[in-house]
Amino acid sequence: MPEVLGMSMLLQPDSEAYVVASNWRQWVLYRNKKIEEWKELRNYLFATDTRTTSNQKLPWSNSTTTPKLTQIRDNLHANYMAALFPRSKWLKWKGDDEDSDNLEKRKVIETYVLAKTQQSGFKDTVSELVLDWIDTGNCFAMVEFSADITFLEGNDTVVRYIGPKVQRISPYDIVFNPVARSFSKTPKIIRELVTEGDIAAKVSTNSEDAYLLGAFDKLRRARGSVMATGASITEKADGYVADGFSDIMHYYGSGYVELLHFFGDIYNSETGELQRNRIITVADRAHVLRNIVNPSWNGSDIIRHAGWRQRPDNLYSMGPLENLVGMQYRIDHLENLKADVFDQIAYPKMKIKGEVHDFEDNLGERIYLGEDGDVGYLFPDSTALNADMQIANLEQKMEELAGAPKQAMGFRTPGEKTAFEVQMLQNSASRIFEFKAAHFESVFLAPLLNDMLECGRRNMDKHEIISVMEEDLGIELFQTITRDDIAGRGNLQPVGASHFAEKANRIQTLNNIWQIKMSDPTVGTHLSGKKFASILTTELDEEGLYGDNIAIFEGMETQRLAQEGQQVAEEEDMAMLEQEG
Repeated sequence: MPEVLGMSMLLQPDSEAYVVASNWRQWVLYRNKKIEEWKELRNYLFATDTRTTSNQKLPWSNSTTTPKLTQIRDNLHANYMAALFPRSKWLKWKGDDEDSDNLEKRKVIETYVLAKTQQSGFKDTVSELVLDWIDTGNCFAMVEFSADITFLEGNDTVVRYIGPKVQRISPYDIVFNPVARSFSKTPKIIRELVTEGDIAAKVSTNSEDAYLLGAFDKLRRARGSVMATGASITEKADGYVADGFSDIMHYYGSGYVELLHFFGDIYNSETGELQRNRIITVADRAHVLRNIVNPSWNGSDIIRHAGWRQRPDNLYSMGPLENLVGMQYRIDHLENLKADVFDQIAYPKMKIKGEVHDFEDNLGERIYLGEDGDVGYLFPDSTALNADMQIANLEQKMEELAGAPKQAMGFRTPGEKTAFEVQMLQNSASRIFEFKAAHFESVFLAPLLNDMLECGRRNMDKHEIISVMEEDLGIELFQTITRDDIAGRGNLQPVGASHFAEKANRIQTLNNIWQIKMSDPTVGTHLSGKKFASILTTELDEEGLYGDNIAIFEGMETQRLAQEGQQVAEEEDMAMLEQEG
């Protein structure tokens, strides 16, 4: 009879590992209901028919799905990205003191961060995060120092990118206390499933992952202890099983290693020690691979979160599509009901009454009826074919409830309007959309950009060379940047969504003022054309367009060049006449 062993005897779990694993299991239970809602929505978003959705329970023979939720999702994603990144230069540095807010400091910091965002694929990562934000109502990310190096034969390497990089965290891979006061105050745990090869690759390319190197022997010994016993394992063995595996033997035999990364404050009940602002990595829910102080200069809150629709007393926010699933269900219900009724009209059921000889239902077929015999068709009520109007109303409501007004999507509302009415309707109709985009920018993008600046400065050796586009010459130059060049008191601010609609309104107002100036001389004499040009170029972020009396100097230059050209032409004509003579 095999010996019965306890997991604590075999693995000898660390006390911090036990606390982290226990919190993971508890917070996963809190999140399970939300996960089921996300899965139901995901089934509708990527469904090709109703067989994979909750509509499969209905008895219809047709299984068509109308991808209205998918269309709203794509529209929101495209328009949010357009609002967040309306132009190539979409961020600005704002210093808190005179030394940090001078022109040279602003230009260096903005150039450095813009270069890092372009090289690290920042916009592509933000695109994925916006999809998380739409699909689940929550998006999570953090900044890590990344080294993308390709190893060639021999000792040759190709460095593709070294610097700060935003890492997307899947909403399915992170847990926290959902009833905490705020997201920044609650500890977080991120789950990562890797292989031993992944660990070796991380160690070789990133110095911050060097702590994993010492984990190999510990993890192998643990696996050897469990796999070699051949014993029945009890004593809460399920607590050591990674999610997605049936039991501990299945997990250890898979070749995978589960890592739980803990961020925050942790209290050890055995030692009575409170450890603040820690990063703890636990493997196999038993072994602590690292326990360090968070190295970030920005404090403990290095994992950023944005929610679409905040819920009171619950940190898991609601997405724009979650409460539209029932309406999508209704649309598919009506569509397939209508299709079934149409099929029954095209292929109706036959009724036979009394004595009727056997016959085939062919064109021109003769049917012999006995006394009181009758043959006919049963047609369903065709009222269901009018469901298109109900479907159209549902689709319109879904667009509005998701914060995606038709005006913003390129569809004009009916009726003739003046320019002022169009502008007023546009401002009102897109207010929800603009607010959500500005919220995402202020609570999520801005902290990530400042984290990138902090991470890049903290990990910079001595200096770094980045490419700079010289706007006046139109050529690419290279600039050497040191730590001190990108150091300053202040913060980076995205200037996409937060100023997109505001600037559009101001430019429209300036245009109206210009029309008044041109049409009424009594008003125009009191309005400064020079000041108007200066404000307009500032609003357009095209300061190079403005110059004091620049048009006069350009006109003089053009006239001078014209005169010189005419003089050259006359001299050439005289020379040709002399040659002919």
